[in-house]
Amino acid sequence: MSQQKISTIELVNKGLAKRYRAEKRFRLIGLGAIVLSLTFLAILFATITFNGYTAFQQTWLELTIFFDPQMLDAKNLRQADYDGLVKKSLRDNFPEVSGRSQKKDLYTLVSSGAAYKLQDMVVADTGIIGTTRQVWVPASDDVDMLIKGNIDRSQPESDRQLKDIQLAWIDQLVKEGRLAKRFNLAFFTAGDSREPELAGIFGATIGSAYMLLITLLLSFPVGVATAVYLEEFAKRNRWTDLVEVNINNLAAVPSIVFGLLGLAVFLNFFGLPRSSPLVGGLVMTLMTLPTIIIASRIALQSVPPSIREAALGIGASKMQTVIHHVLPLALPGMLTGTIIGMGRALGESAPLLMIGMVAFIVDIPGSLTDSATALPVQIYLWADCPEQAFMERTSAAIMVLLAFLVLMNGTAVLLRNRFERRW
Repeated sequence: MSQQKISTIELVNKGLAKRYRAEKRFRLIGLGAIVLSLTFLAILFATITFNGYTAFQQTWLELTIFFDPQMLDAKNLRQADYDGLVKKSLRDNFPEVSGRSQKKDLYTLVSSGAAYKLQDMVVADTGIIGTTRQVWVPASDDVDMLIKGNIDRSQPESDRQLKDIQLAWIDQLVKEGRLAKRFNLAFFTAGDSREPELAGIFGATIGSAYMLLITLLLSFPVGVATAVYLEEFAKRNRWTDLVEVNINNLAAVPSIVFGLLGLAVFLNFFGLPRSSPLVGGLVMTLMTLPTIIIASRIALQSVPPSIREAALGIGASKMQTVIHHVLPLALPGMLTGTIIGMGRALGESAPLLMIGMVAFIVDIPGSLTDSATALPVQIYLWADCPEQAFMERTSAAIMVLLAFLVLMNGTAVLLRNRFERRW
């Protein structure tokens, strides 16, 4: 009998030891999965940062500009030959350059935006006509890439964007102190452009802001009202069960389906302006509504029944109980779900491609019906460009977008921790 008990205890101990080893392996596997995912995430962020941080600086070239009165008609300053002033300054700085081919190579050192800068100077102050000024203008994207070290000078001339003679001119400008890197303010204040050195994200940012404004104004009240009705007032029957199932299913529908819906309904049926933040906001409203409704219902369910019973017990109506007692307590959770939904809307591009927001938009949108693009779509457009400078700006735009997303999700976490009550 004693021998049988000892055998049983040994068997149990062996089983426990096996279970402990299995639990330890499971914990190690879980920890390894977390470390591996964080490692890949760190590599991703490091790669984006390494490729994009240089876009926050831009190379500028100093030119000696003579604002020739013969080339500047005071009656028509907008149509003057400012590009000719830039070319003349380059020729004066390199008098040894001769021949059409060499002059063409010389002119490519300066961005096409230099002429617009001179135009803005003359329009703002006509007194500079007839004078000579030292003017800093943006260099071309190839010069910018060379100064930033993104072009290998040791490669054969046929494999480089810049010729040997252009490298010699650039070296001379560097020795003379006429080339310098400055903070790239245009990246944050300008719209899109065919020239990488002139392209910015301001137009796309404004388009995203308008779109999120429409989404917030429509999705939050509608989502909260739907959640309150389903959770507090709707009777439990087949109809409400069907509605709840469809809301849960809509939360898992691919985003491009909402884009197809917006294309068919808002553009083709209602005839709303194509590529406008208004249509984008309506599409994003449809996409974020299920998320907001589900989060709002969970927030309402977290309010203890005793709150409702106490309010009803002192004579409050069902509507007064919900509005004055339940809704304020559930509002932090609702706001958290709304911010998360807005963050998803900010990062979506597939639905916007379907409604035409992929168009090349240079101007900054001034209203909800103006043609615009969004920040994720701008990233998509730049990523498709072959120029190396656009690749740099693509990574920089991704960094800005990630910063917005982290800010929005951080705000959601802070709101939850600040106002959440534990019952």
